[in-house]
Amino acid sequence: QVQLVESGGGLVQPGGSLRLSCAASRSIFSINRMAWYRQAPGKQRELVAFIDSGGTANYVDSVKGRFTISRDGAKNTVYLQMNSLKPEDTAVYYCYAQYRIGTDGSWGQGTQVTVSS
Repeated sequence: QVQLVESGGGLVQPGGSLRLSCAASRSIFSINRMAWYRQAPGKQRELVAFIDSGGTANYVDSVKGRFTISRDGAKNTVYLQMNSLKPEDTAVYYCYAQYRIGTDGSWGQGTQVTVSS
């Protein structure tokens, strides 16, 4: 089981930027998929972005062109760079890691992102 620790959340004004980090307790070199999800109050958790073992990134339409997911294998860390933030991006953001296809993944504890003036 891998431990995931997110950081980087906070309060930012609309149009601002934040970078979230997710540090894994073991190597991510062979990982199948790492992802960021978010959950706003009263809403279901939704997939925001994921990066696969080949480094290909995918995004939900609402964040395309604004968010970028990346990973640093040497640091066992995945990042979510969030630019041009909007109030509707306000949510708790969770990191998710799945090491092998078909197996259960692991979740981080979440980090709060609030976009407000």
